[in-house]
Amino acid sequence: MAHKQLVLGGGCFWCLEAVFERIEGVEDVVSGYANGSTPNPNYHLVCSGNTGHAEVVKITYDDSVVSTRELLEIFFAIHNPTTLNAQGADKGTQYRSTVLFEEAQTQELTHTIIEAIQKDFDDTIVTVIEKLDTFYEAEAYHQDYYRRNPTQGYCMAVIAPKVAKANEKFKDKIKN
Repeated sequence: MAHKQLVLGGGCFWCLEAVFERIEGVEDVVSGYANGSTPNPNYHLVCSGNTGHAEVVKITYDDSVVSTRELLEIFFAIHNPTTLNAQGADKGTQYRSTVLFEEAQTQELTHTIIEAIQKDFDDTIVTVIEKLDTFYEAEAYHQDYYRRNPTQGYCMAVIAPKVAKANEKFKDKIKN
């Protein structure tokens, strides 16, 4: 069993976490903040848009069960990679679409996937592919947010439709 990690940002980390924790082969999903200039940021600081951090998820997975390519394909299917620094009503650099790589292979694979899927979008994909510099785990109340708060308004209006889309589109990859 080969354990790997992938760090992705695509709007609110609650949305990404809710989808990826359902994927077969994913062992852990941690919400956090990456690649900003403020050491040890908190949610309030990151939401100000002044720290440079992105809201991200760190996905730990068994690549003998789910590949990096499959995780990236899911990522590009569940968020809009053509909106600069925004996902729906969430606006600011902290909500940028980003793939944060630690290995050059992930960087190359992301470029390859973007080139292949660009034809499926009317607008240009603006996903930032950047080297992972820093990752800070978000506060405890952000972890497993959707699972713990399924009836909260944002969860029902924004996260539930993304989860339903992923469940349908990637049903062969969803945990039983």
